[in-house]
Amino acid sequence: MRPAWPEQALRANIHAQISLALNRIFTEWYPSKGYNFNITNSTSYDQYYVHGRDIFEPMERITDDIFNTYVRRTGTIEPYYTEYCDGKSVTCPGMKQWGTVDRAGEGLNALQILRYYYGNNIEIVRTNNIQGIPQSYPGTALRRGDSGEAVRTIQRQLTRIAKNYPAFGDPGTDGVFGAATEASVKAFQKQFNLTADGVVGRSTWYKISYIYVSVKKLAELTSEGEKPTGSQDTITGSGYPGTALRRGDTGNSVEQVQFWLQQLSEFETGLPDLAVDGIFGAGTEAAVKAFQQKYGLTVDGVVGRMTWDAIWAEYQSLENDINSSDDGYPGTALRVGSRGDDVRKVQFWLRIAASNYSSIPAPAVDGIFGSGTEAAVKAFQREFGLTADGVVGPATWRKLYQVYADVTNQLLAPDQRPGTYPGSPLRLGSSGRAVREAQYYLVLMSAYYSSIPRIAIDGEFGTATQTAVKAFQKLFGLTQDGVIGPATWAKLYQQSQVLRGQDGLLLAYNLQPWPGVDLVEGAQGDNVAWLQFLLEYIGYFYDEVQSPGGIDGEFGPLTRASLESFQQEFGLPVTGVADETVWNALSATFISLAASGSEEAAAAAGPEYPGYVMALGSAGNAVMQLQTLMNQVAVLYCAAEFVPVDGVYGTATEQAVRLFQEGLGLPVTGVVDRQTWQRIYQLLNDPVPGSCPCGQN
Repeated sequence: MRPAWPEQALRANIHAQISLALNRIFTEWYPSKGYNFNITNSTSYDQYYVHGRDIFEPMERITDDIFNTYVRRTGTIEPYYTEYCDGKSVTCPGMKQWGTVDRAGEGLNALQILRYYYGNNIEIVRTNNIQGIPQSYPGTALRRGDSGEAVRTIQRQLTRIAKNYPAFGDPGTDGVFGAATEASVKAFQKQFNLTADGVVGRSTWYKISYIYVSVKKLAELTSEGEKPTGSQDTITGSGYPGTALRRGDTGNSVEQVQFWLQQLSEFETGLPDLAVDGIFGAGTEAAVKAFQQKYGLTVDGVVGRMTWDAIWAEYQSLENDINSSDDGYPGTALRVGSRGDDVRKVQFWLRIAASNYSSIPAPAVDGIFGSGTEAAVKAFQREFGLTADGVVGPATWRKLYQVYADVTNQLLAPDQRPGTYPGSPLRLGSSGRAVREAQYYLVLMSAYYSSIPRIAIDGEFGTATQTAVKAFQKLFGLTQDGVIGPATWAKLYQQSQVLRGQDGLLLAYNLQPWPGVDLVEGAQGDNVAWLQFLLEYIGYFYDEVQSPGGIDGEFGPLTRASLESFQQEFGLPVTGVADETVWNALSATFISLAASGSEEAAAAAGPEYPGYVMALGSAGNAVMQLQTLMNQVAVLYCAAEFVPVDGVYGTATEQAVRLFQEGLGLPVTGVVDRQTWQRIYQLLNDPVPGSCPCGQN
């Protein structure tokens, strides 16, 4: 009789089986091939199941516990294609099932076993979005004249496919089924032996889906990954310069437009390539006109506000499709010999930095990492105190982006380092670049601390800026005078760098408190916008909750219908009114969905800092790891205070963090940065002499 498999090996295998099955469903692998089923009953392809077969207790217990979990790569949304085999009679590049027994015997838990086979950027997530198998096909054929999200879906997929099949042309991604989309569909149909009528019926829809999955390798170990939408930085790199750009102009804003257009030209037919040199010449004018012609703008070759915003929006759309991670870092260092879009991006950032720092030479933006780019990287690294090795690793990449953002947002005077105190206090009535820099840091902080109001970055120190300064000063224990003197400036820059620097960005959900009045149809403002956001987010997980029709701060009939559908789904009185009970129910539902913590991730709590700062409102696996870690320390030191291991950074977790920080002699912020994380972990592995030996007699 064979000995029982270790539980962690069983868990790793069940996670892989669940995720592989869900990948087949997510990619509509078989429907896109014309089959009328979603998964096979053969281990040669997918899974194997025999109805009525005996199920051993450990398998039933574990499956019941983790049936709603799946594996994915960090920064992607699709269940990962967790290819596996037994590892004895059959070999494969994925997980070896008998090998998991050995890994468990070495002390690895399920998550660590999965990472052993699939890489360290694997995570296990839990979802409450349990529903029947959906079909992506909208139900009716799409043709010229149609519009909406279904059209946009097809356009996005065809645009990505066209990277591999350039002859398909560019359908655009505006959600309108026009002549370009029809031409692209016809070219696709002709290529794949479908009736070339330009109409997207069921067979064409699923063939497009199949080819899209294939070129992105979504059903392979080497998947590009599907990224979530709406994750772009909203305060850097996109600010309109205030005046139209035209032939003869020079400077950073011209370079910005040139870079966006150059990137778009690689994926969109009809847009010419151009040099990124900051000079608005004939080539740039021709590229602008080509863009304007393509997107239905006035074809004058002038980059006014409408053209600027349109170019930026298309570039952002492209970034959503091709970025490899949330911060854009390609995952491997760039050095002499590297090529491609990531090199172009580095070269562009270096040119922007060079425009402000005389010590940095400006490289050509050609996508080839040669000696000129290496020299510029080394100069940049020396300027900002990094190891001057000419290699763009994570630290250099991050600093390049920060400096690029500061320069393009016009925060810095020539050769001025970020964070340099302006020499005299900033107060009501002040203006200039120093004010813009302070406002930028305040806006950055407001994204993480709800008590700091969002303000405009306009270089004018008005009453709104004064209010934000006072809120910041109150939060960090400074004199609340609304004046940015040396102490406030230093703390503002320091805290912004904690959030932007080596500890990573702070990831938190800023739940807005109950506004104190019922929200009813006809109401307007920020509270209505937040209500709409909650409904939109929850509706993503619950089909029964209707969309509010956008987040515009206007409580209209669609918002009322959405709110009533939420009330119906969650057993609340269906009134169409957002009172305090409904508000709190929406907030609680949102944070529970946002958390999606994993017990396996908590079990893997270790010295590895998660890569981002946590604070009140954070949620997810890293928070669950933190909570588990603190409870383990509490047991070691016989402390009575424990926090719930729920993956939500609430007030109990914040208070526990403050107590840890106070006891460790750290700044008592209630925010977990790299230093706090590592010191808490150190307590567990290097106990203070004389600590209480819990559990010992």
